[in-house]
Amino acid sequence: MADTISVNELSRDLRAAIADLQVDGSLQDTGIVTRVGDGVAWIYGLSSAGYSEILAIETDKDEVEAFALNLNEDEIGAVLLGEDAEVKAGAKVRLTGKALEVPVGPELLGRVVDPLGRPLDGLGAIKTKQTGPVEQAAPGVMARKSVHEPLMTGIMSIDAMFPIGRGQRELIIGDRQTGKTAVAVDTMVNQAKQKTGVVNVYVAIGQKLSKVSQLVERLKEEGVMEQTIVVATGPSDPASLLYLAPYSGTAMGEYFRDNKQHALMVYDDLTKHAVAYRQMSLLLRRPPGREAYPGDVFYLHSRLLERSAKLSDKLGAGSLTALPIIETQAGDISAYIPTNVISITDGQIFFETDLFYQGIRPAISAGLSVSRVGSAAQTKAMKSVSGSLKLGLSQFRELASFVQFGSDLDDETKKQIDIGQRLTEMLKQHQYQPMSIWEQVASVTAIQSGAFDVVAVKKVKDAQEALLSDLWTHHKEVMREVNRGDKPTDKQLTAIKKTAEKVAKGFKE
Repeated sequence: MADTISVNELSRDLRAAIADLQVDGSLQDTGIVTRVGDGVAWIYGLSSAGYSEILAIETDKDEVEAFALNLNEDEIGAVLLGEDAEVKAGAKVRLTGKALEVPVGPELLGRVVDPLGRPLDGLGAIKTKQTGPVEQAAPGVMARKSVHEPLMTGIMSIDAMFPIGRGQRELIIGDRQTGKTAVAVDTMVNQAKQKTGVVNVYVAIGQKLSKVSQLVERLKEEGVMEQTIVVATGPSDPASLLYLAPYSGTAMGEYFRDNKQHALMVYDDLTKHAVAYRQMSLLLRRPPGREAYPGDVFYLHSRLLERSAKLSDKLGAGSLTALPIIETQAGDISAYIPTNVISITDGQIFFETDLFYQGIRPAISAGLSVSRVGSAAQTKAMKSVSGSLKLGLSQFRELASFVQFGSDLDDETKKQIDIGQRLTEMLKQHQYQPMSIWEQVASVTAIQSGAFDVVAVKKVKDAQEALLSDLWTHHKEVMREVNRGDKPTDKQLTAIKKTAEKVAKGFKE
């Protein structure tokens, strides 16, 4: 039940507040809480308040901060940045004249913080030299450059078929427990293992804090935490913090983008973000629309993801890359929030539950996934060897249901199915084991050239390991050249093919 007071009490309290604060009779920067509940305070006065401005509400113990979201004619709806237990009707409110800002800078690397930049890891205070606005306009067209530098994920099925570039926004979408977070985390791990210098910002929105803690420990084990910032919110946190989390994380990432560096944003996940915003909007009495979401829920995510960009050379050529995660219900990508975010991003990686339970991991759908930047952001090495990979895999998945009728298939279809089965096996990859460029190029070449056609399907992974081991032992310098990402020379491809043919003999059916 919201705590409320009568109009007469309101007038008396307001006069007292104005006298106490020595304001000359205006309601411009003084207000009174008229009712409060569920993390929302309604305030009479403050006629000069701006949207998203920070308000200070006096309580018996200390001041509680809130930010203005509803600017009505005679009152303001403000969302509290914390618990509402101490806030009572009749409390005095004052304007701070500040928009919400969070600490930014290299001092945050290796730390776990909440959306207001307060440490959650017990490692003491964070002394940053700068703050950044939680919300700010995205770079304009002239401030951007086309996405052309690859951001290697270390996951062969993505780097070969749906390449991601620095400054791109690639959606990771699928049902719960299908490996979405695992792919995003592997991409973060790969940045450290390949020494790309890309800073990771992982934003956990309403995730179990035990799960976040396990992730942080694993990132420390993998040596990734030193170049990672984790912004964490749990399910019990107020909706206001869940709402702010991705914007705060983006502000931290923008510091590196604007200082000629590169950052990778992982939003896990924006479905929970939209739900938190819906909760706040309904409590603020905003009219509900489709699926009870407010009308501006599209703008909620578009203004967030537009901040990811590859900056022009004039502005330092930094980049901010976004991997937003969306959770679907029973694979329904036509629901409201999934369709919104699909239309904002530059492509999506779709995870299929059926593939996951068949043991194909990462369970990426070759047919429904796409990168709209594509080969423009792919290394020349991968581009030269992976041309028909996506088409071949898509066709195989269409034909896979006919495998049981093997005797009735023509030779061409049988051949396509054989290649598809080996390709599917090759693309399987364990978590926390990202692959370097040369490993991916060698693996794809072995399949595409036909060298592995004689290998039994169930032995493909063993043959791949043997191939990579042999190449690194006997052709280390050649593989180092391939790893630079340039188009492989005939000499390099010949070395890979000959080694693949030699290895394949030991893994025949």
